[in-house]
Amino acid sequence: MIPRLGSLLAAALLLAACSAGADPGAYQFVSPDGKTRLTYEPAERHRIGEVAGESVAEPGKRLDLADYAGNVVVLNIWASWCPPCRVETYELRKLADSTAGLPVRLLGIDVRDGRDSAADFVRNFQIGYPSIADPGQRVGLALRGIPLAAIPITVVVDRQQRVAAVYIGQVLASDVLPEIQRVAAEP
Repeated sequence: MIPRLGSLLAAALLLAACSAGADPGAYQFVSPDGKTRLTYEPAERHRIGEVAGESVAEPGKRLDLADYAGNVVVLNIWASWCPPCRVETYELRKLADSTAGLPVRLLGIDVRDGRDSAADFVRNFQIGYPSIADPGQRVGLALRGIPLAAIPITVVVDRQQRVAAVYIGQVLASDVLPEIQRVAAEP
């Protein structure tokens, strides 16, 4: 499984490196030396694309990253059939509890699931933060090169909606919390 993940990551990185974005100020994922955990200093950050779509838990309701402007946002890309995503759910609930007093919001993006599977996952795992339904991975395209085949993926977005950190693969709350606190403390 590790060689397959490495091949998928390498292919995604090659594709990302060969594509040219229309907006030079837009975020474009590049992983030097295949790193799976990247952090960016404020001067290195770029804006993320439009992240918006229908709510998993509330069909008909539109969720939009832009509505969270002024907050640090932890985006988590997941799927109900993904075993590491299931384990990580408990860690994200801990993370939500740990950041309760900070200007931090969590927003999930469910990829490649049918509506019922995604809604059941949210209900069964008692996910208290909203998630966008993205069965066709159209919202995922806004992440510009982040390899969606390697879920779960966690992206920390700063108050100006620029990418501050990317974690490919399952995370613990303790992995991500220091970076979130650092970004939340920025002016």
